[in-house]
Amino acid sequence: MNRKKKRGIRIGRVFLLLLILAAIIGGVCFLVSKKDDIGSKKSDSSEQEPEKEKVEDITFNMTVTGDVLCHNTQYFDAYIPSEDTYDFSYMFDDVKKYFDAGDICVGTMETNFAGKDIGYSNYPLFNSPDELARDLKELGYDVMATATNHCLDKGIKGMFRTIEVLHNNGIENYGTYLTKEDSEKILIKDVKGVKIAFLTYDYGTNGIPIPDGYEYAISMIDKNKMQADIKKAREEGAELISVNMHWGEEYREQPTAEQKELADFLFKNGVDLVLGSHTHCLEPMERRTVELEDGTTKDGFIVYSLGNFMSGQNHENSRQSVILNIQITKHGDDGKFTIDSIKYTPIYMYNIYNGKALNAFKVMDIREELSKYESGDTSIGSSLYNTLQSELEHVEKVMGPEL
Repeated sequence: MNRKKKRGIRIGRVFLLLLILAAIIGGVCFLVSKKDDIGSKKSDSSEQEPEKEKVEDITFNMTVTGDVLCHNTQYFDAYIPSEDTYDFSYMFDDVKKYFDAGDICVGTMETNFAGKDIGYSNYPLFNSPDELARDLKELGYDVMATATNHCLDKGIKGMFRTIEVLHNNGIENYGTYLTKEDSEKILIKDVKGVKIAFLTYDYGTNGIPIPDGYEYAISMIDKNKMQADIKKAREEGAELISVNMHWGEEYREQPTAEQKELADFLFKNGVDLVLGSHTHCLEPMERRTVELEDGTTKDGFIVYSLGNFMSGQNHENSRQSVILNIQITKHGDDGKFTIDSIKYTPIYMYNIYNGKALNAFKVMDIREELSKYESGDTSIGSSLYNTLQSELEHVEKVMGPEL
């Protein structure tokens, strides 16, 4: 082979090596560039990815009262002869501000709205003017438990009309029902975005039998039903469950063994709040730490009885009560609920009715009246001042400190 040919081969080999080297360098550069590009995209992606939106806490206030009764002295006092109508609103003037502060207001309806035609009546078979429902709505009530020992005072028709009158005045009821279909529904209220279920159970109807075929119409104390209702409420999205219990012994200021056992049963089955009624006098309240099946705990609260909010009774301790304010927070970070505080306003059902006086009934804010008197306003007089001091002491003794 001549030199010229050998030289051409060498040049070809060098050229080939240079091409291979260039390809290798180009490949390396491409890979590095690609890696940087991917890294850059990842970086850009992480920078552009929005931060997880913070869920704000939700805090709301529940205003709760005891039983609404209406004795004949009260509807006599509320009567306006010139108009042949009734106005109860003046009775609530001093306490309306506490209802205005509530995001939802809850009570227990012990009287009936069975209609004027059958006659208004007093204890033991209550029937009150429809105007009372109007004035209770104006006061601020949103929902009322109606399963009580007096719900059949005017028969099943009277009970049905009571429901209709409440609804027509913008107050939702729970515990008594017009139809079987209604009785199978859970009352769930949306309060500032929190779903609260309201359930209620009654111990009896003062010996008046529930008519055949209407067993569905009154929610009675029955553990199987209570368990089923609580489960259904959760399945339907209830985040909190409030249960009104119409129970206990009248004029007894401490819960019975049965009340305590039922309270434990309710908390064990997932209830958050237990609100007692029926006894016509106050019984204690307490916080609970409820242990769940998974070992975690949650807040619970019970007041065994809130006594009377409105009545014409004169029995010892039946004219004192409280308006409860329960503040609850749903925490945005984990969705858990805490009961932040339980405050109460002691009240007194002022009653000077003698058949002649007008506006003889008034739900008094005890502390406010005492403060006014001590500041020089003697409109209530020294005798009533002393009575209110005694009533306040008794309220605070039974209820204990605010929580």
